[in-house]
Amino acid sequence: MAVRLANNVAIAACDAVVALFDAGAGPGYYEIRTGAQPAGPDSAATGTLLVTITMSDPAYGSATDANPGGVSAINGTPSGVAVAAGTAGWFRSYDSNDNPVYDGLCSGTGGGASMELDNTTIEIGQTATITSSTITMPEA
Repeated sequence: MAVRLANNVAIAACDAVVALFDAGAGPGYYEIRTGAQPAGPDSAATGTLLVTITMSDPAYGSATDANPGGVSAINGTPSGVAVAAGTAGWFRSYDSNDNPVYDGLCSGTGGGASMELDNTTIEIGQTATITSSTITMPEA
């Protein structure tokens, strides 16, 4: 039997996930990495760490009805300075207590990944900026 969420439940689930980014005393952060995304946030991070980007606090806005489901968009356009060179493939988000929350794929602006960057080809010292990021919980 498949599990299907009511729309109001999907919106509440999305709000619950984005609230986890703001756990702890300060803002959460993203690690942007090269290579393939691992199985999930409980797996060891893979690839080269390209850049760490501190989130706004709160990191995301309240979930809205994406019909179907709930979706929340990142607050602001956070950025960070790259410490390594490579092609951004995936990201991991953490709360301010260094607990992993969410993994996802990276793309360039307009690429449609759960995180879009101004440029996925990153050089040491370059400022990398998140142009769009959303968290979505499906309704059905």
